[in-house]
Amino acid sequence: MRAWTRQQFSVVTDDAIVLHPVGTVVRLPQRPVTAVASVHAVGRDGEPDIALSGWMWDGRDKVDLMCATPAGDDTPTWWRAHGPDTYQVTYSHGTATPPADVVAVVCRMVTRTLTAPTAAGGVTSETMGPYSYRTDGSGSGIGVTMTGDDRALLTAGGHRRTAGTTQVRAL
Repeated sequence: MRAWTRQQFSVVTDDAIVLHPVGTVVRLPQRPVTAVASVHAVGRDGEPDIALSGWMWDGRDKVDLMCATPAGDDTPTWWRAHGPDTYQVTYSHGTATPPADVVAVVCRMVTRTLTAPTAAGGVTSETMGPYSYRTDGSGSGIGVTMTGDDRALLTAGGHRRTAGTTQVRAL
């Protein structure tokens, strides 16, 4: 579940992550974001990281760096020479209770696994007296896996991003 959705589904406080902006915006990957504590410009080639002020969080998942400036009085030389292109954002995210649709998908996955009559995926059988019936269906067998329906439900619930943006620079 976590690997496919790329989400933690638990409360994480003060998670520090290093990101590159797209334009002047940094998008935070874990949701829901509950707070943004700090933003630092990451120095290059051993230069010190610089705490920033003036950045703005949209209350959802984006931090705008348009007005961000060094928090101290002295702007470092490396900032004046070429500016930052990488930022460390410390933020909190997650909820105490996982979303109901995520719990439902996990329960479906576990139920499929526990009710599979054999370790071979999708094989079902039934015996009544001398009559025996066996099919090779589309079940997932003993391995806990996600079906296309599971993925569709999670995507519809907004638990996995289906699109993103990439910044391209001309040299």
